[in-house]
Amino acid sequence: MSIGGGYMQSIRQIYKIGPGPSSSHTFGPMMAAKYMLEQYPQAMQFDVSLFGSLALTGKGHLTDKIIEKTFHPIPCTIHFDIKKEVDHPNTMIITAYGKQEVIGQHTFVSIGGGKIEIDGKRNADEPDIYTLTTMDAIQAYCHQHHIRLDQYIDQVEGLEFDKYMHKIFSQMLKTVNTGLKRTGVLPGSLKIERIAHALYQSAHSCDDPQDTNSLLLASYAYAANEQNASGGIVVTAPTMGSCGVLPSLVYHFYHDLKYPKQTILQGLKVAGLIGNLVQTNATISGAKAGCQAEVGAACAMGAAFVASCQFQTNEQIECAAEIGLEHHLGLTCDPVGGYVMIPCIERNAVAAQRSIDAARLAKYLRNVKKNRVSLDMVIQTMNLTGKKLPIELKESALGGLAVVVPDKQ
Repeated sequence: MSIGGGYMQSIRQIYKIGPGPSSSHTFGPMMAAKYMLEQYPQAMQFDVSLFGSLALTGKGHLTDKIIEKTFHPIPCTIHFDIKKEVDHPNTMIITAYGKQEVIGQHTFVSIGGGKIEIDGKRNADEPDIYTLTTMDAIQAYCHQHHIRLDQYIDQVEGLEFDKYMHKIFSQMLKTVNTGLKRTGVLPGSLKIERIAHALYQSAHSCDDPQDTNSLLLASYAYAANEQNASGGIVVTAPTMGSCGVLPSLVYHFYHDLKYPKQTILQGLKVAGLIGNLVQTNATISGAKAGCQAEVGAACAMGAAFVASCQFQTNEQIECAAEIGLEHHLGLTCDPVGGYVMIPCIERNAVAAQRSIDAARLAKYLRNVKKNRVSLDMVIQTMNLTGKKLPIELKESALGGLAVVVPDKQ
Protein backbone atom coordinates (compact mmCIF):
# COMPACT_ATOMS: atom_id res chain seq x y z
CA MET A 1 0.00 0.00 0.00
CA SER A 2 1.37 3.41 -0.88
CA ILE A 3 0.68 6.81 0.59
CA GLY A 4 0.64 10.25 -0.94
CA GLY A 5 -0.92 11.48 -4.13
CA GLY A 6 -2.98 14.59 -4.61
CA TYR A 7 -2.04 17.74 -2.76
CA MET A 8 -1.47 18.99 0.78
CA GLN A 9 -2.76 22.03 2.64
CA SER A 10 -0.81 24.87 4.18
CA ILE A 11 0.91 24.37 7.52
CA ARG A 12 -1.40 27.15 8.72
CA GLN A 13 -4.05 24.42 9.00
CA ILE A 14 -1.88 22.54 11.52
CA TYR A 15 -1.31 25.54 13.79
CA LYS A 16 -4.56 27.17 14.86
CA ILE A 17 -5.31 29.36 17.86
CA GLY A 18 -8.50 28.77 19.82
CA PRO A 19 -10.19 27.70 23.07
CA GLY A 20 -9.61 24.24 24.57
CA PRO A 21 -10.04 21.58 25.63
CA SER A 22 -10.32 19.70 22.31
CA SER A 23 -9.70 20.68 18.71
CA SER A 24 -12.06 18.01 17.40
CA HIS A 25 -14.68 18.23 20.17
CA THR A 26 -14.56 21.95 20.99
CA PHE A 27 -12.89 23.96 18.22
CA GLY A 28 -14.48 21.94 15.38
CA PRO A 29 -18.07 22.20 16.73
CA MET A 30 -17.49 25.90 17.36
CA MET A 31 -16.54 26.35 13.69
CA ALA A 32 -19.62 24.36 12.64
CA ALA A 33 -21.87 26.60 14.74
CA LYS A 34 -20.22 29.72 13.27
CA TYR A 35 -20.85 28.38 9.78
CA MET A 36 -24.56 27.96 10.54
CA LEU A 37 -24.77 31.51 11.90
CA GLU A 38 -23.13 32.87 8.75
CA GLN A 39 -25.36 30.84 6.42
CA TYR A 40 -28.64 31.41 8.28
CA PRO A 41 -28.53 34.82 10.00
CA GLN A 42 -32.35 34.79 10.08
CA ALA A 43 -32.47 31.56 12.14
CA MET A 44 -34.51 31.72 15.33
CA GLN A 45 -33.46 28.35 16.77
CA PHE A 46 -30.92 25.58 16.16
CA ASP A 47 -31.12 21.85 16.79
CA VAL A 48 -27.83 19.96 17.20
CA SER A 49 -27.36 16.18 17.17
CA LEU A 50 -23.99 14.77 18.23
CA PHE A 51 -22.92 11.23 17.32
CA GLY A 52 -20.08 8.80 18.01
CA SER A 53 -17.20 10.17 20.06
CA LEU A 54 -18.82 13.63 20.14
CA ALA A 55 -21.83 12.10 21.91
CA LEU A 56 -19.81 9.81 24.19
CA THR A 57 -17.27 12.38 25.42
CA GLY A 58 -18.91 15.68 24.49
CA LYS A 59 -19.77 16.60 28.08
CA GLY A 60 -16.19 16.19 29.28
CA HIS A 61 -14.86 18.00 26.23
CA LEU A 62 -17.30 20.90 26.79
CA THR A 63 -18.79 20.38 23.31
CA ASP A 64 -22.26 21.43 24.44
CA LYS A 65 -20.91 24.49 26.24
CA ILE A 66 -19.00 25.84 23.23
CA ILE A 67 -22.00 25.27 20.93
CA GLU A 68 -24.36 27.08 23.31
CA LYS A 69 -21.85 29.92 23.74
CA THR A 70 -21.38 30.30 19.97
CA PHE A 71 -25.12 30.35 19.23
CA HIS A 72 -26.01 32.65 22.15
CA PRO A 73 -28.42 34.44 22.37
CA ILE A 74 -30.20 32.23 19.81
CA PRO A 75 -31.60 29.17 21.62
CA CYS A 76 -30.36 25.71 20.68
CA THR A 77 -31.23 22.16 21.66
CA ILE A 78 -28.42 19.58 21.85
CA HIS A 79 -28.91 15.82 21.60
CA PHE A 80 -26.25 13.23 22.53
CA ASP A 81 -27.04 10.21 20.33
CA ILE A 82 -24.70 7.37 21.34
CA LYS A 83 -26.63 4.65 19.47
CA LYS A 84 -26.70 5.79 15.86
CA GLU A 85 -23.86 4.40 13.74
CA VAL A 86 -21.97 6.96 11.67
CA ASP A 87 -19.09 6.71 9.20
CA HIS A 88 -16.93 9.15 11.19
CA PRO A 89 -16.97 9.21 15.01
CA ASN A 90 -16.97 13.02 15.13
CA THR A 91 -20.19 13.61 13.21
CA MET A 92 -22.81 16.23 14.03
CA ILE A 93 -25.98 17.44 12.30
CA ILE A 94 -27.19 20.99 12.82
CA THR A 95 -30.65 22.12 11.75
CA ALA A 96 -31.65 25.78 11.51
CA TYR A 97 -35.26 26.84 12.10
CA GLY A 98 -37.19 29.96 11.20
CA LYS A 99 -40.43 30.65 13.06
CA GLN A 100 -41.52 27.03 12.71
CA GLU A 101 -40.09 25.68 9.48
CA VAL A 102 -36.67 24.16 8.74
CA ILE A 103 -34.58 26.64 6.75
CA GLY A 104 -31.36 24.66 6.55
CA GLN A 105 -29.57 21.51 7.68
CA HIS A 106 -25.95 20.42 7.34
CA THR A 107 -23.85 17.44 8.39
CA PHE A 108 -20.45 18.30 9.85
CA VAL A 109 -17.48 16.04 10.51
CA SER A 110 -14.77 17.31 12.85
CA ILE A 111 -11.71 15.65 11.31
CA GLY A 112 -9.13 16.76 13.89
CA GLY A 113 -7.02 19.82 14.60
CA GLY A 114 -10.08 22.08 14.53
CA LYS A 115 -10.88 21.34 10.88
CA ILE A 116 -14.35 20.39 9.65
CA GLU A 117 -15.95 18.86 6.58
CA ILE A 118 -19.37 20.16 5.58
CA ASP A 119 -21.77 17.75 3.85
CA GLY A 120 -18.82 15.57 2.84
CA LYS A 121 -16.76 18.45 1.46
CA ARG A 122 -13.74 20.18 2.91
CA ASN A 123 -13.82 23.88 3.72
CA ALA A 124 -13.14 25.82 0.50
CA ASP A 125 -11.15 28.39 2.49
CA GLU A 126 -8.40 25.81 3.07
CA PRO A 127 -6.73 25.35 -0.35
CA ASP A 128 -4.08 22.77 -1.21
CA ILE A 129 -0.68 24.31 -1.91
CA TYR A 130 1.84 21.45 -1.60
CA THR A 131 2.25 19.22 -4.66
CA LEU A 132 4.59 16.87 -2.76
CA THR A 133 2.76 14.87 -0.12
CA THR A 134 5.30 12.33 1.16
CA MET A 135 8.57 12.80 3.00
CA ASP A 136 10.34 10.66 0.39
CA ALA A 137 9.27 13.07 -2.36
CA ILE A 138 10.14 16.14 -0.30
CA GLN A 139 13.56 14.74 0.61
CA ALA A 140 14.28 14.01 -3.06
CA TYR A 141 13.31 17.56 -4.03
CA CYS A 142 15.44 19.12 -1.28
CA HIS A 143 18.41 16.93 -2.24
CA GLN A 144 18.06 17.86 -5.90
CA HIS A 145 17.93 21.61 -5.13
CA HIS A 146 20.43 21.53 -2.22
CA ILE A 147 18.05 23.15 0.27
CA ARG A 148 16.97 22.57 3.87
CA LEU A 149 13.43 21.52 4.77
CA ASP A 150 12.58 24.96 6.17
CA GLN A 151 13.75 26.55 2.90
CA TYR A 152 11.45 24.22 0.96
CA ILE A 153 8.56 25.24 3.22
CA ASP A 154 9.27 28.93 2.63
CA GLN A 155 9.20 28.34 -1.14
CA VAL A 156 5.72 26.82 -0.93
CA GLU A 157 4.13 28.94 1.79
CA GLY A 158 5.17 32.37 0.51
CA LEU A 159 6.20 35.66 2.11
CA GLU A 160 3.21 36.16 4.45
CA PHE A 161 3.86 32.86 6.22
CA ASP A 162 6.52 34.29 8.54
CA LYS A 163 4.01 36.78 9.93
CA TYR A 164 1.62 33.93 10.72
CA MET A 165 4.35 31.86 12.37
CA HIS A 166 5.34 34.81 14.57
CA LYS A 167 1.75 34.87 15.82
CA ILE A 168 1.85 31.13 16.56
CA PHE A 169 5.18 31.46 18.35
CA SER A 170 3.89 34.32 20.51
CA GLN A 171 0.69 32.46 21.47
CA MET A 172 2.63 29.33 22.44
CA LEU A 173 4.79 31.38 24.80
CA LYS A 174 1.75 33.20 26.18
CA THR A 175 -0.16 29.96 26.84
CA VAL A 176 2.73 28.41 28.76
CA ASN A 177 3.47 31.61 30.67
CA THR A 178 -0.18 31.97 31.70
CA GLY A 179 -0.42 28.34 32.76
CA LEU A 180 2.71 28.59 34.91
CA LYS A 181 1.08 31.32 37.00
CA ARG A 182 -2.24 29.57 37.59
CA THR A 183 -3.04 27.42 40.62
CA GLY A 184 -6.19 25.78 41.91
CA VAL A 185 -8.43 23.01 40.61
CA LEU A 186 -9.29 22.26 36.99
CA PRO A 187 -13.02 22.27 36.09
CA GLY A 188 -14.99 19.03 36.12
CA SER A 189 -15.73 16.12 38.41
CA LEU A 190 -12.13 14.82 38.52
CA LYS A 191 -11.08 17.74 40.78
CA ILE A 192 -7.52 17.70 39.47
CA GLU A 193 -5.08 20.16 40.99
CA ARG A 194 -3.04 22.36 38.66
CA ILE A 195 0.61 21.45 39.25
CA ALA A 196 2.56 23.35 36.56
CA HIS A 197 3.45 26.13 39.01
CA ALA A 198 4.64 23.64 41.65
CA LEU A 199 6.71 21.70 39.11
CA TYR A 200 8.30 24.94 37.94
CA GLN A 201 9.22 25.84 41.53
CA SER A 202 10.63 22.36 42.11
CA ALA A 203 12.80 22.65 39.00
CA HIS A 204 14.56 25.68 40.45
CA SER A 205 15.42 23.85 43.67
CA CYS A 206 17.20 20.95 41.92
CA ASP A 207 20.95 20.48 42.29
CA ASP A 208 21.27 18.35 39.16
CA PRO A 209 21.15 20.44 35.91
CA GLN A 210 19.65 17.52 33.99
CA ASP A 211 16.83 17.20 36.52
CA THR A 212 16.30 20.96 36.36
CA ASN A 213 15.90 20.97 32.58
CA SER A 214 13.63 17.91 32.62
CA LEU A 215 11.36 19.39 35.28
CA LEU A 216 11.27 22.78 33.55
CA LEU A 217 10.21 21.14 30.30
CA ALA A 218 7.57 19.08 32.11
CA SER A 219 6.22 22.16 33.88
CA TYR A 220 5.80 23.93 30.54
CA ALA A 221 3.90 20.99 29.07
CA TYR A 222 1.67 20.84 32.15
CA ALA A 223 1.11 24.60 31.93
CA ALA A 224 -0.10 24.45 28.32
CA ASN A 225 -2.29 21.40 28.88
CA GLU A 226 -3.80 22.72 32.09
CA GLN A 227 -4.73 25.88 30.21
CA ASN A 228 -6.29 23.69 27.54
CA ALA A 229 -8.21 21.57 30.06
CA SER A 230 -9.71 24.72 31.58
CA GLY A 231 -10.89 26.07 28.22
CA GLY A 232 -8.03 28.55 27.81
CA ILE A 233 -6.54 29.74 24.52
CA VAL A 234 -3.97 27.33 23.06
CA VAL A 235 -2.36 26.41 19.75
CA THR A 236 -3.22 23.14 18.01
CA ALA A 237 0.07 21.29 17.53
CA PRO A 238 -1.31 19.32 15.84
CA THR A 239 -4.36 19.09 18.15
CA MET A 240 -5.47 20.59 21.44
CA GLY A 241 -5.20 17.27 23.23
CA SER A 242 -1.51 17.32 22.28
CA CYS A 243 -1.00 21.07 22.68
CA GLY A 244 1.66 20.78 25.39
CA VAL A 245 4.44 18.94 23.57
CA LEU A 246 5.65 21.48 21.02
CA PRO A 247 4.92 24.68 23.02
CA SER A 248 6.88 23.29 25.98
CA LEU A 249 9.88 22.70 23.72
CA VAL A 250 9.53 26.15 22.16
CA TYR A 251 9.40 27.79 25.61
CA HIS A 252 12.35 25.74 26.88
CA PHE A 253 14.56 26.35 23.86
CA TYR A 254 13.75 30.07 23.80
CA HIS A 255 13.80 31.01 27.49
CA ASP A 256 16.13 28.44 29.06
CA LEU A 257 18.50 27.39 26.28
CA LYS A 258 18.50 30.84 24.62
CA TYR A 259 18.04 29.69 21.03
CA PRO A 260 17.51 32.60 18.60
CA LYS A 261 13.90 33.34 17.69
CA GLN A 262 14.59 32.82 13.98
CA THR A 263 16.01 29.35 14.64
CA ILE A 264 12.92 28.44 16.65
CA LEU A 265 10.62 29.71 13.89
CA GLN A 266 12.47 27.52 11.38
CA GLY A 267 12.01 24.57 13.73
CA LEU A 268 8.30 25.31 14.06
CA LYS A 269 7.93 25.30 10.28
CA VAL A 270 9.62 21.91 9.98
CA ALA A 271 7.51 20.53 12.83
CA GLY A 272 4.41 21.79 11.02
CA LEU A 273 5.47 19.97 7.87
CA ILE A 274 5.66 16.71 9.84
CA GLY A 275 2.19 17.25 11.29
CA ASN A 276 0.90 18.07 7.83
CA LEU A 277 2.26 14.80 6.42
CA VAL A 278 0.61 12.82 9.23
CA GLN A 279 -2.71 14.58 8.69
CA THR A 280 -2.61 14.17 4.91
CA ASN A 281 -1.57 10.52 4.79
CA ALA A 282 -3.26 9.26 7.96
CA THR A 283 -5.13 11.26 10.62
CA ILE A 284 -4.54 13.48 13.65
CA SER A 285 -7.86 12.51 15.23
CA GLY A 286 -7.86 10.48 18.43
CA ALA A 287 -11.41 9.36 17.66
CA LYS A 288 -10.15 7.82 14.39
CA ALA A 289 -6.81 6.32 15.43
CA GLY A 290 -6.23 6.71 19.17
CA CYS A 291 -3.68 8.91 20.87
CA GLN A 292 -0.90 7.76 18.54
CA ALA A 293 -2.52 10.20 16.08
CA GLU A 294 -2.38 13.08 18.57
CA VAL A 295 0.45 12.80 21.10
CA GLY A 296 2.33 10.43 18.79
CA ALA A 297 2.14 12.99 15.98
CA ALA A 298 3.06 15.77 18.42
CA CYS A 299 6.14 13.84 19.55
CA ALA A 300 7.21 13.41 15.91
CA MET A 301 6.74 17.15 15.42
CA GLY A 302 8.64 17.89 18.63
CA ALA A 303 11.55 15.65 17.63
CA ALA A 304 11.73 17.33 14.21
CA PHE A 305 11.64 20.74 15.92
CA VAL A 306 14.58 19.86 18.17
CA ALA A 307 16.60 18.37 15.32
CA SER A 308 15.93 21.38 13.12
CA CYS A 309 16.91 23.85 15.86
CA GLN A 310 20.17 21.92 16.24
CA PHE A 311 20.77 22.25 12.47
CA GLN A 312 20.77 18.52 11.91
CA THR A 313 20.55 17.32 8.30
CA ASN A 314 17.25 16.76 6.52
CA GLU A 315 17.78 13.01 6.88
CA GLN A 316 18.46 13.29 10.60
CA ILE A 317 15.33 15.43 11.05
CA GLU A 318 13.23 12.79 9.31
CA CYS A 319 14.81 10.07 11.44
CA ALA A 320 14.00 12.03 14.62
CA ALA A 321 10.35 12.43 13.57
CA GLU A 322 10.13 8.76 12.61
CA ILE A 323 11.46 7.67 16.02
CA GLY A 324 9.05 10.02 17.77
CA LEU A 325 6.02 8.55 16.01
CA GLU A 326 7.14 4.91 15.75
CA HIS A 327 7.41 4.48 19.50
CA HIS A 328 3.90 5.75 20.07
CA LEU A 329 2.31 3.24 17.68
CA GLY A 330 -0.77 1.65 19.21
CA LEU A 331 -1.18 4.34 21.87
CA THR A 332 -4.79 4.43 23.02
CA CYS A 333 -7.03 7.42 23.64
CA ASP A 334 -8.90 6.67 26.88
CA PRO A 335 -9.75 9.96 28.62
CA VAL A 336 -11.09 9.42 32.13
CA GLY A 337 -14.56 10.91 32.42
CA GLY A 338 -14.23 12.19 28.85
CA TYR A 339 -12.03 15.03 30.12
CA VAL A 340 -8.77 16.03 28.41
CA MET A 341 -6.89 15.54 31.69
CA ILE A 342 -6.07 11.93 32.61
CA PRO A 343 -3.89 10.65 30.96
CA CYS A 344 -3.60 13.55 28.49
CA ILE A 345 -1.76 16.18 30.55
CA GLU A 346 0.97 13.90 31.89
CA ARG A 347 1.28 12.16 28.51
CA ASN A 348 2.18 15.46 26.86
CA ALA A 349 4.96 16.05 29.40
CA VAL A 350 6.41 12.58 28.77
CA ALA A 351 6.22 13.05 24.99
CA ALA A 352 8.11 16.35 25.23
CA GLN A 353 10.98 14.53 26.96
CA ARG A 354 10.86 11.78 24.34
CA SER A 355 11.08 14.37 21.57
CA ILE A 356 14.50 15.44 22.84
CA ASP A 357 15.60 11.81 23.21
CA ALA A 358 14.43 11.00 19.67
CA ALA A 359 16.36 13.93 18.19
CA ARG A 360 19.49 13.00 20.15
CA LEU A 361 19.28 9.39 19.02
CA ALA A 362 18.64 10.33 15.40
CA LYS A 363 21.64 12.65 15.36
CA TYR A 364 24.02 9.76 16.04
CA LEU A 365 22.10 6.87 14.50
CA ARG A 366 22.36 8.43 11.05
CA ASN A 367 26.14 8.45 11.45
CA VAL A 368 26.35 4.70 11.98
CA LYS A 369 23.52 3.17 9.95
CA LYS A 370 20.97 3.80 7.21
CA ASN A 371 17.47 3.99 8.59
CA ARG A 372 15.38 1.00 7.43
CA VAL A 373 12.12 2.57 8.55
CA SER A 374 11.12 5.82 6.85
CA LEU A 375 8.71 8.41 8.21
CA ASP A 376 6.29 7.59 5.38
CA MET A 377 6.31 3.93 6.48
CA VAL A 378 5.52 4.82 10.08
CA ILE A 379 2.70 7.17 9.09
CA GLN A 380 1.19 4.40 6.97
CA THR A 381 1.59 1.96 9.87
CA MET A 382 -0.03 4.37 12.30
CA ASN A 383 -3.02 4.70 9.99
CA LEU A 384 -3.40 0.92 9.65
CA THR A 385 -2.97 0.43 13.40
CA GLY A 386 -5.63 3.04 14.11
CA LYS A 387 -8.13 1.18 11.99
CA LYS A 388 -7.47 -1.98 14.04
CA LEU A 389 -7.96 -0.30 17.40
CA PRO A 390 -11.42 -0.95 18.88
CA ILE A 391 -13.80 1.97 19.40
CA GLU A 392 -13.38 1.56 23.17
CA LEU A 393 -9.79 2.82 22.83
CA LYS A 394 -10.47 5.71 20.45
CA GLU A 395 -11.72 8.71 22.44
CA SER A 396 -14.95 7.10 23.54
CA ALA A 397 -14.25 6.81 27.30
CA LEU A 398 -15.52 3.22 27.03
CA GLY A 399 -12.21 1.41 27.66
CA GLY A 400 -8.69 1.60 29.05
CA LEU A 401 -8.06 3.99 31.92
CA ALA A 402 -11.51 5.50 31.41
CA VAL A 403 -13.18 2.38 32.85
CA VAL A 404 -10.58 1.68 35.56
CA VAL A 405 -9.88 5.10 37.08
CA PRO A 406 -12.84 6.63 38.99
CA ASP A 407 -14.20 9.70 37.20
CA LYS A 408 -15.16 11.39 40.46
CA GLN A 409 -13.00 12.16 43.46
